[in-house]
Amino acid sequence: MSQIFDALHQSQDERAGANPRKFVTAKELLQAVEQGTEIPAESVSNVTQPNSREPRRQFPAAKLALQLNTKLVCFSPTESLAAEKFRFLATRLRHIQQKRPLKCMVITSSVPDEGKTMVAANLACALARGKQNVLLMEGDLRRPTLGRALGLCEHPGLSQLLQHQPDSVANIYSLEIPGLCVLLAGSAHTNPYEFMEPAKLSSLIERVSQLFDWIVVDSPPLLPLADTSMWVRLAEAVILVARPGVTTKRQLQKTLEAIEQPKLLGAVLNASTEATTNTYYYHYTLRSNASSPKIAVAK
Repeated sequence: MSQIFDALHQSQDERAGANPRKFVTAKELLQAVEQGTEIPAESVSNVTQPNSREPRRQFPAAKLALQLNTKLVCFSPTESLAAEKFRFLATRLRHIQQKRPLKCMVITSSVPDEGKTMVAANLACALARGKQNVLLMEGDLRRPTLGRALGLCEHPGLSQLLQHQPDSVANIYSLEIPGLCVLLAGSAHTNPYEFMEPAKLSSLIERVSQLFDWIVVDSPPLLPLADTSMWVRLAEAVILVARPGVTTKRQLQKTLEAIEQPKLLGAVLNASTEATTNTYYYHYTLRSNASSPKIAVAK
């Protein structure tokens, strides 16, 4: 599997023929964070400036009710190595955003149970804590889990919006974390294709793009369903989540073939139990007996 993930190390700038020496690599940024050293100002300049828009004032507030042993580490005021790694990934993405159009980002996986919802929620929170306005959108209308993780199961969401208010931005809620809003899936459906028209979704993305700096879509898995391909077409970027023991090499190969390569920013290897020193996959542990993600992003 490591050989497949090596393909994710190719940067978008290298593919385009740009000079990669102009950028600080993901490895250097992470090492700076881990060692407590100063990150060069040019690598993160203007990436954490507060946005003048305040969309949270436009939407009703929703109070989080997180589970006791939640994996949404970025939502907790308690510092952890796991939350630090998501903050690093958010910093890296803000840096990329300064170099190319990047606002709507899909978090997906090959098959279910690889942890994409956890990654999407933590990443959205980390981006919002960097003083940007972020919409966390749940795109899995067949098997929604984000509402339960946030303790917001009863709130209407995307399914109701697309069926009854396709020309509005209703059902978006602001959370206690400044800059972070959420649009849940709402009611689950066995066949969301009945109302998930590409034109409706495209119009929705266009409207919310005027209000937010980032749109993080927690999409369905790519292989079993066709829903995800619709989200991928609408997004500027894709981050792939994989999990050892869940994702097979063949599934990962098929997933990589299904994603437009220019849109693939990198991967998060979730629940890894081993650290690899010669790649961009960095291991961190919440507890001494716990496993947690390794993160790989394009240079």
